[in-house]
Order: sequence, then C-alpha cells, then structure tokens
Amino acid sequence: MKPQRLQAALGHAFGKPELLRQALTHRSFGAPNNERLEFLGDSVLNCVIAGALHSKFPALKEGELSRLRASLVRQETLADIARSLNLGELLQLGEGELKSGGARRPSILADALEAIFGAIHVDAGFDAARGVIEHLYQPAMARIDPNDSGKDPKTALQEVLQGRHLPLPRYALLATHGEAHAQEFEMECLIPELGIRSTGSGGSRRIAEQQAAQRALAEIKT
Repeated sequence: MKPQRLQAALGHAFGKPELLRQALTHRSFGAPNNERLEFLGDSVLNCVIAGALHSKFPALKEGELSRLRASLVRQETLADIARSLNLGELLQLGEGELKSGGARRPSILADALEAIFGAIHVDAGFDAARGVIEHLYQPAMARIDPNDSGKDPKTALQEVLQGRHLPLPRYALLATHGEAHAQEFEMECLIPELGIRSTGSGGSRRIAEQQAAQRALAEIKT
C-alpha cells in the first residue's frame, strides 16, 4: 500500500507528509521516530473513545464506561485496525526488526496507529483526529454489548464451553520472535470438538492466549 492509499483509507490528507513518515518510523530504523507521536496519539485516542462512549451509553456508570474504553484502546484492538489498513507494509523498521517479523508484531502495529492519530492531531488539530478515530472505530463501536460481563476472553471462553459440556480449550506456543528484551509470542487455542483453531500474538504468553481466546469466542458466536 502506498501512503496515498493509506491517507484515503484514513480519510485524512496530510498537509505535512513528513508527519505521516515519522508516524510510520519505528525507533529501530532511526530518528526521528514515532515514539513522541505515539505518546500524543494515545492520549487523543483515549479522549475520543471516552467521549464517544459517554454519548452512546448515557445510562452507564463510570466503571462500566472505563471497562468498555479499555477494551477499545487495548493493543489487540489497535493491532486489528492496523492490519485492516495493511499498515505493516508501510512501516520503516530496522534490519533486526524486519528479520524478526516486526511488521506483523501487534505492539509495533498498535504503536504506529496511535502515532498516526498523534500525527493527524499535530497536522490538523483535535477535530480531524477525532473524525479519523471515529471512522476507524465505527465497526468496533457497533459490536459493543454494554451488558457484557467484562470477563477476560479466556474466562468467558471457558464458561461458554462448560455451558455446552465441552472440554476446556488447549493452548500451545507456536513461536517466539524478537530479542529477549522485546519478545513476541504466538499462541494457538484449540477446540477440536468445535473444529476451532485460533491464533493470537502479544508481548507475553498471557496476552497472546487472550487474543486467541477472543478470536475463538468470535467464531463460536458467528
């Protein structure tokens, strides 16, 4: 994907294209990189999502709104949106990150997307960033169930299977990537009785297992 196609997908044409280049530059590639923009984008994202939830669910209490916001701004959700944009194809990564699959790593994809939000804020202001975020998050917002218990995906999956009198899922490590200080784990969740084999990745086995469980839940519900 070319930068022009990414901007079309975002719905924002950068007045300062160098900001987009910086947002797509990982620290392993050199300076200037996207760390400062990611810091800014994280705050912008949290504010926009908080405002959207506040408007969409006027009857929910603070704790319930906080739980929903956390589910929307977490690494897994950001990485999924980044993948839908084919963001990995445009990332500028150092040689080591390229060889270890950094363009597919959820943490790098999530950080780059937040950096893009920060770059849009610098380029055109908060309202422009809000418009892009609300556009990209529209499918995720539409899927929100305010009556969801808030249980983590592994617990929720376990309860669903127990309710159907099925064995618990099996989790297995598929691979690890990256240096020891920044490893990425790939896990699979197996439910042979339902013919489900889902995968997840993250900076720890727990995060990767939760993502795999979330995808297994989505398969069961479809």
